[in-house]
Amino acid sequence: MLINLSTFVLVTNKTDEYLTISEISEGFYKEKGSKFLAFVIPCKTEDKAKEYIDKFRKEHHNACHVCFAWRFGTEKFHDRYSDDGEPNNSAGKPIFGQIIAFDLTNVLIAVVRYYGGTNLGVGGLVNAYKTSAKEALKIAKIRKRSISNYYEITYNYSETGAVMSLLNKFDASIKSQNFDDSLPSITVFLPRMKSEGMVAAFELLININIKLIYTR
Repeated sequence: MLINLSTFVLVTNKTDEYLTISEISEGFYKEKGSKFLAFVIPCKTEDKAKEYIDKFRKEHHNACHVCFAWRFGTEKFHDRYSDDGEPNNSAGKPIFGQIIAFDLTNVLIAVVRYYGGTNLGVGGLVNAYKTSAKEALKIAKIRKRSISNYYEITYNYSETGAVMSLLNKFDASIKSQNFDDSLPSITVFLPRMKSEGMVAAFELLININIKLIYTR
């Protein structure tokens, strides 16, 4: 069960690129006997994030808290953080603050706390959760990604050569193809900064339809 959640959506990213991480990294911090194990995880959906959180709770069943924060999306950010029973804003918010500080998205940070027998106070908790998350982020492999537009293209079989030629010209990547219907269709994606030219080129051709599916 998720406890003490704060959720909000912001529209802030107006560029064609974003920063994320490419693989899981870990950090550690100890304060007055309490141990804080931080995990930074590439993640794009709430369902997947909850799977990771449940996994940590099972693997660390003797821990007293599993606090976390996440940010998903490239333009409309889906943000959430949880104190998981710690004092209000002493855990989830400082973890989330490190996501903001490193300017990341599509990332989950979970911090597992093992109680050491001494209360740390709100200030001590804020520092501990912030520092453990920061330690994991300092060794994370941060990568710059392009925001991509995804399109569905339908066409006559006779236009296959023209479709493939334009896709190669604009370096579009094929996500999936469907040849089951009378009109074949293909789903492609490419960096948003290149998409306007490709769409204009396809719209000049007859018997070919292109539509934007989503951006991410």
